[in-house]
Amino acid sequence: MDEKLKKDIETLRGMLKDSEYAVFFGGAGVSTESGIPDFRGAGGLYTSDGKGNEYYLSRRCLTVDPFAFYRFFNENMIFPEARPNNAHYALAKLESEGKLKAVITQNIDGLHQEAGSKRVLELHGTVSRSYCMRCGKVCRPDMSDDEPVPKCPACGGIVRPDVTLYGEPLDGFTFREAEEEIARADLLIAGGSSLTVYPAASLVGNFEGGKLVIINYSPTPYDDSADLVIRASLGEVLSAALSKEDE
Repeated sequence: MDEKLKKDIETLRGMLKDSEYAVFFGGAGVSTESGIPDFRGAGGLYTSDGKGNEYYLSRRCLTVDPFAFYRFFNENMIFPEARPNNAHYALAKLESEGKLKAVITQNIDGLHQEAGSKRVLELHGTVSRSYCMRCGKVCRPDMSDDEPVPKCPACGGIVRPDVTLYGEPLDGFTFREAEEEIARADLLIAGGSSLTVYPAASLVGNFEGGKLVIINYSPTPYDDSADLVIRASLGEVLSAALSKEDE
């Protein structure tokens, strides 16, 4: 670890110590160390060749061609072998110690909860929950090799993952909760996000409550207004920031 990174981590450690209401805002980069691709990063799904990927993850595709939707979704959005990484565990530890009040995530993988985080606001929903498009029942779909499109066990309607697709708005209730948490924060840590996907990124842009820390390998539009910018592994940084707290 170079001297600049050590100094930055020490600064972050001091900010956490002084904070009474820290909030974390994370994007796809939080889960890359768990083996889940950063789809909007270099070489990710959204920069690959082939037919428009945004179509396959759209409400329109789900409605008019559910077979194509589920083929693409199951191949590219489901990672059953993925497990929480050091960043997830560090955030859960910060919450258990009373320092971190909320995790706001753009991810749909559920790894924050698996690591032990309790207060998680999922802006784009989660793959761990599904509901019927016909009757609205939250359910575990009937799935088999002979039935590639999951069906509701109650009414036989198509079951969809409870995630925000292209062409759909974010859940208003969750977004308002996220706004309220960030308004309360005296320290906002944004990590693993390009901070370019709106409207979620506007949450960071509207933060005026105290210190802003950005931990991301690539530049973001809010670097100039941040109190601290760290270009390093999120898991490494958060784990190191916690290490001396325990000594």
